[in-house]
Amino acid sequence: MTKADIYTIKGTKTGELTLPKDVFEVKPNLRLLAQAVFVYEDRSHSGLRKTQTRSEVNRTTKKIYAQKGTGGARHGSRRANVFVGGGVALGPRPLRRILNLSTALKNKAKVYAFSLKAKEKEIIALEAISKVSKTKEAGEFVKKLTVQLKAKRFTFVLSDKSYGANRFLRNLKNSEVRKYKDINALDIYKGGTLVLDAGIFEDGKDSKVSKAVKTVKAVKTVKKTTKK
Repeated sequence: MTKADIYTIKGTKTGELTLPKDVFEVKPNLRLLAQAVFVYEDRSHSGLRKTQTRSEVNRTTKKIYAQKGTGGARHGSRRANVFVGGGVALGPRPLRRILNLSTALKNKAKVYAFSLKAKEKEIIALEAISKVSKTKEAGEFVKKLTVQLKAKRFTFVLSDKSYGANRFLRNLKNSEVRKYKDINALDIYKGGTLVLDAGIFEDGKDSKVSKAVKTVKAVKTVKKTTKK
């Protein structure tokens, strides 16, 4: 049974939170998780980087010096790539690739990322997070956790009810804020220590995670049936 320590906003440990087995105790498929992270990272930039060739550089077209008699190499233009300010010979060109993951794979990757974090003990819980009323208060909490857990980065995972605390958490250094239902595999994997809202599982209704769990179970069932 996987559990996470519960802290108060003062940085005091008060107990343990039992994490759902179907989400935080699944054996991670590292290949699928790596694929999901790659796709999310690739979609985070536009892919429109470009350098100017010698035909695109705005520079004089006058011949640099006489063709012969100078003792130097024969050059025809200052736009050549060998000169400072000239064009780039083999620079990057615009390339827009749009990689996609199916909804089922996104949900499974999310579960695998949660399970990996739980296995590495990088998940804690914060009680009464909706009562946080000052950024300074949240900042002191993060400083204490940095010392206690030796963590350098935090991601606050909030429920819909407690998302109002976002305005006090979003400006913290080395911290991110995400909704539990909207967080993806990349946010989890690269989010450092996850700070969960202690009341996040009270409703027990997270459609995306539920679908992911059902998908993972279905895949396992099919594999067992195939083996038989």
